[in-house]
Amino acid sequence: MRNSSFFKLFIAFSIVYLALLLLGHDRFDLFLKPILIPILGFTVYFYRKFPTQNTLLIALLFSWIGDVILLFTDLGEIYFILGLVSFLTAHILYCILFNKQNRVRKKQNKTFFVIGSILIAVYLIGMVSVLIPHLGDLEIPVSVYATVISIMLLFAFNGLLVWERPGNILVFLGAFFFVVSDSILAVNKFYAPIPKNSFFIMITYLLAQYLIVLGVLKLNPKKVKES
Repeated sequence: MRNSSFFKLFIAFSIVYLALLLLGHDRFDLFLKPILIPILGFTVYFYRKFPTQNTLLIALLFSWIGDVILLFTDLGEIYFILGLVSFLTAHILYCILFNKQNRVRKKQNKTFFVIGSILIAVYLIGMVSVLIPHLGDLEIPVSVYATVISIMLLFAFNGLLVWERPGNILVFLGAFFFVVSDSILAVNKFYAPIPKNSFFIMITYLLAQYLIVLGVLKLNPKKVKES
């Protein structure tokens, strides 16, 4: 794969950043967090051209905007809402991205799809039910966000059933870890404090973004001729 050096750079910076979080040095957020997603963006940008490249880049851009905005949540609730909107946009773009990937199987396994859909719906209903009594004015925005990220996971699960390996597995795991990361964030913020929450939120988030990017690039291995 081209530009493996960017992946190595991302992994190296992520390890340093996560180690600092684990040691309780959250103040380094301001310096290290904003550079991580752009490294993945460069990986995609300098990769060979493929049909959904721009969609992936824009999704990463909104993720980065969300990362930066959430650095300032201590200054007011508006920053959390704006960060939520940025990541909501990113997840919508991921839905579009996943929907546009090439299918290698003409038919999905409907039984597996139904089971997966039910499990995702159970997660959504359960998470929203637990959080709603604690959300206050954020009840609607958080519920909408939880719905969209669940739909994103459903698109990834559908891809798991119809895309080529190993890209299908990587993207699905990435989407799954994204849901885990956001769930930890939501539970910590609205329900009950989680020890070392910054570390657990970020390790699952960075793993999610890495796996999604790697998976999508694996799904687009051949150079597309320009018209």
